[in-house]
Amino acid sequence: MAGGVGSRFWPFSRNNKPKQFLDFFGTGRSLIQMTFDRMTHLVPPENVLIVSNIIYKDLILEQLPQLKPSQVLLEPNRRNTAPCIAYAVNRIKAVTNKANIIVAPSDHLITKEIDFLDTLKTGIDFIENNDCLLTLGIKPSRPETGYGYIQIDDGETNLRRVKTFTEKPNLELAKIFFETGEFFWNSGIFLWNLQTIDKAFKELLPDVASKFEAGKTAFNTDGEQDFIDGMYATCPNISIDYGIMEKADNVHVLCSDFGWSDLGTWGSLYDLSPKDDHQNVSLKCETVFYESNDNIVALPSNKLAVIENLNGYIVAESDNVLLICRKEEEQRIRQFVNDVNVKYDGKYN
Repeated sequence: MAGGVGSRFWPFSRNNKPKQFLDFFGTGRSLIQMTFDRMTHLVPPENVLIVSNIIYKDLILEQLPQLKPSQVLLEPNRRNTAPCIAYAVNRIKAVTNKANIIVAPSDHLITKEIDFLDTLKTGIDFIENNDCLLTLGIKPSRPETGYGYIQIDDGETNLRRVKTFTEKPNLELAKIFFETGEFFWNSGIFLWNLQTIDKAFKELLPDVASKFEAGKTAFNTDGEQDFIDGMYATCPNISIDYGIMEKADNVHVLCSDFGWSDLGTWGSLYDLSPKDDHQNVSLKCETVFYESNDNIVALPSNKLAVIENLNGYIVAESDNVLLICRKEEEQRIRQFVNDVNVKYDGKYN
């Protein structure tokens, strides 16, 4: 899944090049390229589908030249993850009647790749032989208010039934979740077989299923894009979590720990980055700090920042925008983007 805008990483992440296409760590590989590299240890490259907004088609094929254009499924409108996944499921149905499917966001960071691949192998073995929807749950390392949580049922193995899903909690509730040991972060990575997810759409999101079913003869043909372009805007804007995972009675979680981050905010990037003696982070730029602590500075690689007496701030410049914002206020960045778009008529989005 590669259609997000990543507005919380503004001004680095913009509409014309959102965060999944950026190289945050100077490795020479963007997040979507790293995800592709990781997945193709298990999945043949020809079996990878990328679902994204139509405006990113050229960017995807430029960054992933291994793909054929037919492997990039193009959404004309953003309709959240349920229609995105339904699109991929219906393309797969047009090709085969049996498949094991891994659904993964393109913009997540995973630092323990071998552990991740071992986890996927365990998950695939499970969903291949069980009529279950499987999500990967991440053992929390701290009380985190930016992630959804999964409460697990009692058991002795890492494979458990799901008791409840909880959206992003406040700090007090996040501390309780962390202390009980019964809750895992919801990674947004799912595994299921084709028959199970198709059945779930028909039973739990029949309005979405019926819209795609109407074009079943068009999938994997020259008429697919015309059908999608005409139908997609009528799909509800709904997540797979809300539409299916929270309602289904056959959901399991594979409790995992593979160095996962959804890399959703400047704060998460700060937590993952190397720091100097005063807990400052510099990304891709030169910096000199005086009496400054706990900052993250991200500038173009040819720029120097000299910073004095600044504590706990994000300083980020990209193209024609400079952002200076307290780390603890980073959830307001979406508001900043909206306000800037209104004032300057989308000039800086």
